[in-house]
Amino acid sequence: NQGKGAALRTGFAKVTAPLVIVQDADLEYDPEEYGILVSPILAGKADVVFGSRFAGSGAHRVLYFWHSVGNKFLTMLSNMATDLNLTDMETGYKVFKREVIQSIKIEENRFGFEPEITAKVADMNLRIYEVPISYYGRTYAEGKKIGWKDGFSALRCIFKYNFLR
Repeated sequence: NQGKGAALRTGFAKVTAPLVIVQDADLEYDPEEYGILVSPILAGKADVVFGSRFAGSGAHRVLYFWHSVGNKFLTMLSNMATDLNLTDMETGYKVFKREVIQSIKIEENRFGFEPEITAKVADMNLRIYEVPISYYGRTYAEGKKIGWKDGFSALRCIFKYNFLR
């Protein structure tokens, strides 16, 4: 109960499969799209794949304008710091080769995992791909947890993991 980053850190230490898929537990992402996520790695083209809610393709629930603006702003700042051209740094749908994710020390306990992992994989000069995914977002009444404080935490993490290491 220490947050997303803490849970992932525990899981990454125990994984034995060759690929590791990170999917938020709130079912905003469709598990039937695992094939889309892993295909660049299985084709020998990628080491890490980010799912993008903004790259088009699948169905997308229409919600929260300001969340979208905030996400695009944080992604832009992360891209400026990492020199990547992601469309969705904050996605909760990522896949890694096991040896990649197990070589990274995860420090953040909560949603700061997203900008932290983005900065750290960018530093490793890995082959990073992004694929379009569906998104079935939830309202706060339906249990959405992320809020404006997490946005400020993401700003802190972008700065910390790109400029203070």
